[in-house]
Amino acid sequence: MIVDVLASVMRIEVLAPWILGMLLGVFVGAMPGMTATMATAILVPITYYLSPMGGLAMILGTACVSIFAGDIPATYLRVPGTPSSGVAVLDGYQMTRQGKASMALSFDLICSPLGGLVGFILLIGGATALAAIALRFSFYEFLWVAVFGLATCVIISRGTMVKGGIAVAIGLFVSTVGVDIVTGYPRFTFGNVNLLSGVGFIPAMIGLFGIPVVLRTIMTPKRMELPSVEEKKRFSIGDVLPRVVKHRALILRSSLIGTFIGSLPGAGADIAAWVAYGVAKRNSKTPEKFGTGIEEGVIAPTSANNAGVAGAWIPALALGIPGDSITAIILGAAMIYGLRPGPLMFEGASGELVRGIFAIGIMTQIMLIPIGFLAIRAFSKIFRLPNSVIMPMILLFCILGSYALNFNMFDVGLMFAFGLLGFYMERNKIPLPPLVLAIILGPLIERNLRLGLMQTGGSLLPFFTRPISVIVIVAIILFLSWGRIYQLICRLRGVNTTQE
Repeated sequence: MIVDVLASVMRIEVLAPWILGMLLGVFVGAMPGMTATMATAILVPITYYLSPMGGLAMILGTACVSIFAGDIPATYLRVPGTPSSGVAVLDGYQMTRQGKASMALSFDLICSPLGGLVGFILLIGGATALAAIALRFSFYEFLWVAVFGLATCVIISRGTMVKGGIAVAIGLFVSTVGVDIVTGYPRFTFGNVNLLSGVGFIPAMIGLFGIPVVLRTIMTPKRMELPSVEEKKRFSIGDVLPRVVKHRALILRSSLIGTFIGSLPGAGADIAAWVAYGVAKRNSKTPEKFGTGIEEGVIAPTSANNAGVAGAWIPALALGIPGDSITAIILGAAMIYGLRPGPLMFEGASGELVRGIFAIGIMTQIMLIPIGFLAIRAFSKIFRLPNSVIMPMILLFCILGSYALNFNMFDVGLMFAFGLLGFYMERNKIPLPPLVLAIILGPLIERNLRLGLMQTGGSLLPFFTRPISVIVIVAIILFLSWGRIYQLICRLRGVNTTQE
């Protein structure tokens, strides 16, 4: 069986588009604003001229590699390449400022495929069981999952709780702009049709993280903000492997978080990365070092977001419900090829495609290492250019990335507006990550809360009484109060600890 599956994917008509798709994924991920969703949508018409397995390989290769490649500009320039790379602007960028860019990207290069492998192994072994759990989630449970994600803001903002709360409030307000999901009435659009669909998350994220770097450099020319990528010691994969082994439990936990959250329809790899980061900080012995260039702050999110790509396939294959927009596009194309999601997915031609997806997913993670290595080397040479060249490049990337989303100059203006907001917030030491996370989770919280209330006739009781809701609520409480619980346990055991 395994030999037959490998033979079906190791053919030139599959390998050629597969490798081309992975190379395209490098470009898409490293170019801010060029999301994996956009790339897969563009590729679907092309795949109709390929064999079914070749088309799936091309799209899957692009999606998996672009998630990894988004960490490259986030680490070097503090401009996330994809939404799921937003967390990399924290510790990854700080490691670059310390002259450890190659170490941060080596962690990405190893942990991304490891997370993907864990995700695809869980997909192969437990798709039906995990999909059955995900199927039991409704508006009530999804609300609490989104609140769980927002709870990570408390951990990220540790030490600046008031300012973190201000950032969350701004993000939640921004998320309300657009057409009301219940009444259909425009909110805070001021008559501008461009805001009817809401504030674009990608232009906002690019502006918040990219423009302040340029503005700070212009205003302080003697003390350039952009770090040099020249390093006294270049870290290789061999150098960081022992550190990866040391953090194997963190990688496994983050990969499991990524797979589970990825399997929840509408969640996605970006939420998985933030939650994994928050859980890693909560369980760290040195949580105060997160955001200063700590290894765990790089390893946790990059393991989770690639696992989330695999997790999104769990409900897609078992139930026909895609976990995110990328999977929805690929699933639609695969169904044209003959894939039939559900209990009979392993029967006939559908079974061959499913086994091909498994094989392509696992082998893409392995092939990601050499392709990702070449991508890192290529971009490191580009970023060795003088700051007088790099700064205009950052500005150009920000403009092109925002414009490419909808080919609309309004998004470019929106990006600059959020850039000024981000610059002002950083000058006043208001953290940006809580604002970004609130923009992502705000629509999920509102949608599930209001639709749940409509279903119950205005009663809040089901939000607190359904078994899965209770489990998630308890998890949130434990997550937020774990420091005090840990201190209490140690005190009862007679152990002296200073952990918060």
